[in-house]
Amino acid sequence: MDTKVVLSLKNITKKYPGVLALNNVSLDFIAGEVHALLGENGAGKSTLIKAVAGAINIDNGIIHVGGQDHQQMTPHLSRGLGIEVIYQEFNLVPTMSAAENIFLGDKASDKYLVDYRAMKRKARVIFDQFKVDIDPNILVRELSPAQKQIVEIAKAVSKDVKILIMDEPSAPLSVSEVEHMFEVVNQLKQNGVTIIYISHRLEEVFRISDRVSVLRDGEYVTTKLTKDTNRKELISLMVGRELTETYPPRMNPLGEIALEVKNLTGNGSHDISFSVRKGEILGVSGLVGAGRTELAMLLYGAAPIESGEIWVDGKKVQIRSPQDAIQQGLGLLTEDRKNKGLFLEMGVGWNISFPIVRKLSKYGIVDTKTEKDITEQYRERINIKTPNMEQRVINLSGGNQQKVVLAKSLAAESDILIFDEPTRGIDVGAKQEIYQLMCELAGHGNAILMISSDMEELLGMSDRIIVLSEGKLTGEVQKEQFSQDYILDLASGIH
Repeated sequence: MDTKVVLSLKNITKKYPGVLALNNVSLDFIAGEVHALLGENGAGKSTLIKAVAGAINIDNGIIHVGGQDHQQMTPHLSRGLGIEVIYQEFNLVPTMSAAENIFLGDKASDKYLVDYRAMKRKARVIFDQFKVDIDPNILVRELSPAQKQIVEIAKAVSKDVKILIMDEPSAPLSVSEVEHMFEVVNQLKQNGVTIIYISHRLEEVFRISDRVSVLRDGEYVTTKLTKDTNRKELISLMVGRELTETYPPRMNPLGEIALEVKNLTGNGSHDISFSVRKGEILGVSGLVGAGRTELAMLLYGAAPIESGEIWVDGKKVQIRSPQDAIQQGLGLLTEDRKNKGLFLEMGVGWNISFPIVRKLSKYGIVDTKTEKDITEQYRERINIKTPNMEQRVINLSGGNQQKVVLAKSLAAESDILIFDEPTRGIDVGAKQEIYQLMCELAGHGNAILMISSDMEELLGMSDRIIVLSEGKLTGEVQKEQFSQDYILDLASGIH
């Protein structure tokens, strides 16, 4: 590997009102390396990459890139120097095609007309690199989250990229799609591209990175060769303390059947039957496109049921809307918490009380004292870190946003909780808290369905696992049968 430094950050400092987001951070990045950047939510990772990309102005420091020192970057200057960023939040135009999004802003031809054929042909070449079958003509709004992520990566790869920053790129991807992404990353690395890889999934860091740097509370901690460190050390460096248990032990006995699904069909699901008991965490596995989230939408009344039955506590129920689901004791923690689970511009307390506002109202007037008491109760119970309940949710870390989504369901007194990707995009410390909360809820008799693309999470948290493939149930795996290979075989449609 070339040891030439292509990006050097010197004493980078960034202040926000009341917050020192970056404090004198210095880091070097080498040509052709995969350099992992780790830290809890709020550690300063996103602020640092925004500074490099020119999305924010720094208060002090130097960014040395392209052989020159820069006191400030702009998006135009950053891109001109070959820096591309793939953010956690998709930056795509939903009403345009995949190909148009990839080449948006590029000069299409030497003439005045756009060469759509060439555009689609180039897009197909990039998709073939990923070994994915995405139609270049398809509108982005029709793509799954995983496919949108691949379009984002393709957009960066299509440029003359020298430094590629990837912020949680694997979050919406299945195991097989992550493998394809790693292949592309390795190709870029061999071509001399520097990859700055931000991920909360430590197994990926050890799999793909050459070096790893840790930030904590806005300050630089250390940089290590990945081969010279281990998971336990990195977690300790990130959180400033030792986390002894990744998955909390549970000894609670399972109760009666809380939810039973019989031959459920609709929203892409076909003839699905399963049950989950009180106190049980039932894992739901499957590759992207298997129909896991579609099944959750069906159970929650967000998609119409064509046939089949849903039974709650031994009684057949009709669920035609999310309101019906809430009344029957079902709560959903959606995988897309920012777009579907939260009102980002509203306060923490407002978000928590929203599902029960009718219960809190008399003659159309909200009992604000009761509302405050309830929201404060859940703030304390699940340790939502916020200066006050009026704080806008958009200003919270990912882990605390997830806790607000959970508090909404708990406030609605949901006995059956559907967690769709419960720890996507949150740090190891917050993950530990979410896992502990899930275990406590199961211990109190809640029934939990946990949809997850993280195989380690599925194996570590579930009592049983059901596996979906193309909208069908392909297997049920008992605890003593847990095996990644076996589950992946079922997910691939192998019975």
